[in-house]
Amino acid sequence: MGVMSTALAAVDLDDMPHDFRLAMRNLAAGVSIVTTGEGRGRAGLTATSVNSLSIDPPCLLVCIGRASGTLAALQKNRSFGVSVLDAGQQAIAERFAGNGGQHGAARFNGFDWTTGVTGAPLAEGALSAFDCTLETLVEWHSHAIVVGRVRSVHTNEGAAPLTYWRGGYGSFDPQAG
Repeated sequence: MGVMSTALAAVDLDDMPHDFRLAMRNLAAGVSIVTTGEGRGRAGLTATSVNSLSIDPPCLLVCIGRASGTLAALQKNRSFGVSVLDAGQQAIAERFAGNGGQHGAARFNGFDWTTGVTGAPLAEGALSAFDCTLETLVEWHSHAIVVGRVRSVHTNEGAAPLTYWRGGYGSFDPQAG
């Protein structure tokens, strides 16, 4: 077995935020939307920073910018949904990332939703959807780490995931070889 060596360049500390952001673009991730609220009070955003936290009890975490209107709505509502998008749902990801200029409840127009047991909107056709109550929130510099207790789960095993890598959307199919 050969040894692979690649030199990594160090960066100037003044350039760290920019260089950190560029380096993080190399981390491929599944794409989810985080949603909260009902009616005109709905809010949501696109997130790639979603992870399972524990199985018993079932909890997940999501990281959200502290300046986000969705974070404020989530704190008020004390519940939220996480919909893991399938490869055919790129338009939802783009809309909730802010492309197109819609904000708040307007982001939900033109897509199909179901309401979770907590009242949170969940995207129909998503690979998985988690309906959560807010368990805790930790402010950490520019972001908040949101821990949600999962109250219900919906799955759709028949589709491929939407992924995000280096600023672009794609998909992943392990059977493709």
